[in-house]
Formats: sequence, structure tokens, C-alpha cells
Amino acid sequence: MTATRTILVSGDAAAPMVAAATALHAARQGRRTLLLAADDPHRTLDTVLGTRLEPEPAVYAPGLTVARIDEQAAFRRVLGDIGGRIKPALDLLGAEPLDPEELTALPGTARLALLRALPAAEADVLVVLAPPPAELIATLALPEQLERYLARLVPEQRQAARALRPLLAGLAGVPMPADWLYEGRTKAAAALAEARAAIAAPGTGVRLVTAADAHPFEELRRIRAGLALHGHRPDAVVVHGALPDAAADSADPWLAGLARRRQEELAGLAAASDVPVLVTGLAEVTLEAVADRLYGTGPGPAPLDPEPWTVEDRLAEDGLLVWHLPLPGAERADLDLVRRGDELVVGLGAHRRVLALPSALRRCTVAGAGLQDGALAVRFAPDPALWPRG
Repeated sequence: MTATRTILVSGDAAAPMVAAATALHAARQGRRTLLLAADDPHRTLDTVLGTRLEPEPAVYAPGLTVARIDEQAAFRRVLGDIGGRIKPALDLLGAEPLDPEELTALPGTARLALLRALPAAEADVLVVLAPPPAELIATLALPEQLERYLARLVPEQRQAARALRPLLAGLAGVPMPADWLYEGRTKAAAALAEARAAIAAPGTGVRLVTAADAHPFEELRRIRAGLALHGHRPDAVVVHGALPDAAADSADPWLAGLARRRQEELAGLAAASDVPVLVTGLAEVTLEAVADRLYGTGPGPAPLDPEPWTVEDRLAEDGLLVWHLPLPGAERADLDLVRRGDELVVGLGAHRRVLALPSALRRCTVAGAGLQDGALAVRFAPDPALWPRG
């Protein structure tokens, strides 16, 4: 069962406090809530809650259960699923399989464990203490990337030739892939589809957390652009540790000046952002106080749909089709575009996405591109050899 509302909390050292306060608020609203630690190697969330989180969900407060993802157990489970399949090959090579006690999770296992946990959560609200923003963006992009690799390396249509494999093996003189490979492909494709559906569900959102004194606005811009490239939009930005308003009237000139600068920065962030900006102060130190300051008695920020990517027909005016890709926060210097067959590869700083071209654009050549006001416009001119005449 996919949670009706999934909030991925990502950011700096205050993210555990914000995640816990968010989950507590949802539970106090009468919704069954699960708080899940997906990236917390130092158990900071345990310290915030005052309890040790285990893989099995435990009741923390009325309506609120807490748990952590066991990366090691997830890794062993995956290897256990395929261990029986590869044992004949290991026996043939004379290799001994590893004992479970020897297995240590490999880099990237945490991403896969999080993706498996999202569609499996049974709650009205799932609040996840997620990895830092760069790692989270990579995790959200992973199902689409793996689906593409799977389609290229083990095409689904090859399964239709199962009855011909013995004949093909005889003709080619080499063994054909075993049935378990295609069975594994089917299972992997189903798991990726589940994860992708959970990520793309209307109730899934990212909540970014940053410190008031970190001057994070350039970093937030880049994070926002990376999320937009993969079709995601934060539902809120939480700025923590803000000075009280009264500090601007302090008799201490240094404190008053600092408070006014922080107020101007927050006002600028709120004015430049199309998502809610929530603020906590230095006085809020308990989960209840943080929850009250952030959300009050209301339900909290609603998930925001990503802006649609549309194709504009300008054939009559200037003979072009224009593909509009909203990328708020993107800068021209970070942008890289490559046309590859029926795909467009878009690079944005450290992030990269391979996009399948809409059908009409596949019969066109790229005529140029421009980035303005956070929107990328890629111009396509019809290819006379492929475009219908008249």
C-alpha cells in the first residue's frame, strides 16, 4: 500500500528535528503516521526522539510509529533472492558463496533500500528522514535510469523468443540466457515500476531544511533546479534558527544589524520562491514547539505538482516546434544539451537526465535552445525528409 502522503525531509543537521516535528504534527492531526529514518548513520533522529529506532515499527506517540531502514538486511535479502540462481555457476567455477555474516552492504544499497521502502509503507502519512539533497535527487532519479538500462540490456521483447532459444543455441553454438534471467528482469521491472509510482504520486513531496545563518540561497537554487530536472518540486523550505523579530530593535548595534540582515534575506527568499517558506526560531527546542511554529493547527503545506513540460506549435509563425522545460533555478553556465537519436540528454551541473522526445519532435532537427526566467526552450525544425508534406 502506497502512503497517501509522503514527505521526504532533506537538508542540514536540523533535518531530523524537522522530520520528527512534521511526523508528530501529522499524528496530532489524526492521521496514521510512520516516521522512517532512511539516512541517519549517527542516529541523530534517535537522539531527537529519545528512543532507539529499529527496523520493526514501534509506537512512539498516539498515531505515530517510528522505524529505520536496515540497509544491511536489505542487501542480504537481495543477495538471498539471487543466491540460488547463481549457485550452479559458482559451483562450476569452484567458488564458495559468501556466508551471510561476511556480507557488507555496497555503496548505493541505501538508495535501493529507500526505494523499496516507499511503496511498502502502510500509513496515511509517511515522513522520511531522507539523504542530503544531492543524494536524494540521485535516488529519485534511479528508477527511471535503471528502467532504461534494463530495457537496453535485457529487452522485454526477447522473452517472446523463449521457445526458440534451444534452436538458436544450436545454431549459434553458444548457450542462450537461462529463464531465471528473464524472470529476474520481470521482477526487477515490477519493483522499479512500484518505486517510480510512489515517487511520482501526487502526494509525494520534498521538504528542504536549511539554517538561517548559512546564506543557503545559491545552494537552494541549485537543489531546486536538480529536482525540477527530474520532475520534482519541493512543497516547502524550512529555515531554522532564525533570530526573533525583537532582535532587530536590540540596543546592541551588532545584534540589531544582524537581525535586520536575516529578516531581509528571509523576505527575499520568500519573494523569490513559489513554494512556502517556513521558519523556526532559536526558542523552539522541543518537537511540540517546532511543530507548532512550523504548522500551527493547520494540515501543513500541500504537495505541489511539477510544472508541465509542453510542446508549443509555432509552425505557422516561424516554422518551429518549441519544447518548454521549466527548470526554476537553472543557470546557463550549468546547462548541457545533446541530441541522441530520439532522445535529448539534458545536463544541469552534477545532474543528468535522458529524455525521450515527444513523437512530433523525433521527426525534427534541433534548431537552437535558450534559457530564460528558469525555463528552457528547445527549438525544433521539421526535417523535410521525415515530415509529412502539405
